Amino acid sequence: MKKINLILASQSPRRKELMDVIGIPFSIEVADIDETMNLNGNLVDEIKELAYKKAKVIADNHKDSVVIGADTIVVYENKVLGKPKTNEDAFEMLKLLSGKTHKVLTGVSIINCDDIQKFCSISEVTFNELSDDEITKYIETKEPMDKAGAYGIQGFGGCFVREIKGDYYTIMGLPLSLVYQELMKIFS
Repeated sequence: MKKINLILASQSPRRKELMDVIGIPFSIEVADIDETMNLNGNLVDEIKELAYKKAKVIADNHKDSVVIGADTIVVYENKVLGKPKTNEDAFEMLKLLSGKTHKVLTGVSIINCDDIQKFCSISEVTFNELSDDEITKYIETKEPMDKAGAYGIQGFGGCFVREIKGDYYTIMGLPLSLVYQELMKIFS
């Protein structure tokens, strides 16, 4: 395997955990960027562009490194559900998702010198019907507060999921297989 410096431009503990699985040593640098998206634009293009902006701000300072940027959004009926700001916000999101199917989009950008890869993985998630009491108790765990759509599939939020179509790791925040395949092209 080639000796190349790999940087993950993310502070997400879930993305770090998934990158650890790949087995290529990497460091983490947090990209401090404006994460505002054009919610009226093509959401696939928007999430890929946001991932690219995260990677680019780090790659500009590390020309000899491979940099990965990623971002995840939850979409229900063309409405983007970001990270909840309050408990009430989390409650509204979870109530909205209760018994319904939504999409999770994770955009990824990998920058290797002048080679730029941008892609988006989309998975569908169907929730069970949730009672107000279940939602309230889940919010009390604080788990929903730093996650798009107010839930973490890898945590207790996974108990609410009846079905997924697509890549589980996309829902966690990094489409593991796609990222691995792209990195193998660089590091092999």
